[in-house]
Amino acid sequence: MARTILVTGATGFTGGNLARRLAAQGDSVRALVRDPAKASSLAARGIDVRIGQLTSLDDVIGAARGCDQIHHIAAVFRTAGHPDSYYREVNVGGTQNVLEAARRLDCERVVHCSTGGVHGHIADPPASETYRFGPGDVYQRTKLEAELAVTAAARRGQRVTIVRPGPIYGEGDLRFLKLYRAVARGVFVMIGSGTPKLHMVHIDDLVDGIGLCSAREAALGEVFILAGPQAPTLKEIVHHIAQSLGVPEPRWRIPVWPVMAAGLLCESICVPLRIDPPLHRRRVAFFTHHREFDCSKAMRLLGYAPKVTPAEGISRTAQWYRSAGYLPQARPSSARRAAMTPPGRHSPASK
Repeated sequence: MARTILVTGATGFTGGNLARRLAAQGDSVRALVRDPAKASSLAARGIDVRIGQLTSLDDVIGAARGCDQIHHIAAVFRTAGHPDSYYREVNVGGTQNVLEAARRLDCERVVHCSTGGVHGHIADPPASETYRFGPGDVYQRTKLEAELAVTAAARRGQRVTIVRPGPIYGEGDLRFLKLYRAVARGVFVMIGSGTPKLHMVHIDDLVDGIGLCSAREAALGEVFILAGPQAPTLKEIVHHIAQSLGVPEPRWRIPVWPVMAAGLLCESICVPLRIDPPLHRRRVAFFTHHREFDCSKAMRLLGYAPKVTPAEGISRTAQWYRSAGYLPQARPSSARRAAMTPPGRHSPASK
């Protein structure tokens, strides 16, 4: 049976993929969009675009009126361009507006997208939904505040589900582009041992999981961690990237402490000026924090079955980066170049 679903954050990577999937499967999809210039591709897919602000309760109510569900994906991610108060206004206040709109309009359920980052560094992996909280920056802290507001709503009887994704990646996302470029250019340097695990989730698997949360009665009132079928180490991720790009695997490593000190110095200079630091401690933490998750609850209650392995997902993402022009096209091997050389001409290697 077709539903009418409001998706917040539909101009972003996760929300856009979710909105397109819901529309493709026959649901009537609305999108609350702040910038209409970014919504043309959504409208072309038959998605009903409503212009408004997540921070305005009236806008959220107007967009949600007549909807069966709200899938709340929108959030302010990490950027040096906003004060901490803006993160709280959007990530916490926006979530409270979504909950209030759903209450007033008697929506059947709210699916709220949190983040596995609310657990911070996972000292005793893997982390299940009951693992202790340890947010490490303003983004994670405000996402935790928002999640706790949703948990409180569930205690009051509101029909909600919370999703905590692992680090999200896939075709169309740019968050891992710097890593791919560094490996492609041969300038990547591993900070530390490379043994911490980064339990990513490919966008296809994440959208599958959110779809289950929106359809299953067992999802109501629950929290689910959604991650991929395997939890690779950073060394394994870099290996897969190098293999997918056809370049030598990086071998250089440096210790953590001098880079962490440099990150602290960059932050102290750049952040007061609202300049994105070229290096900050969060990027260093990428190389030191363990992020391995236990998805067995989602598998047991929802039938969640992630399919995209790190090797496949990393390769597909590399191909997309190349096709979109973010990375140079692969150079043909010498044998392939020779086969492509017209008769009567010599390849440069044969001169």
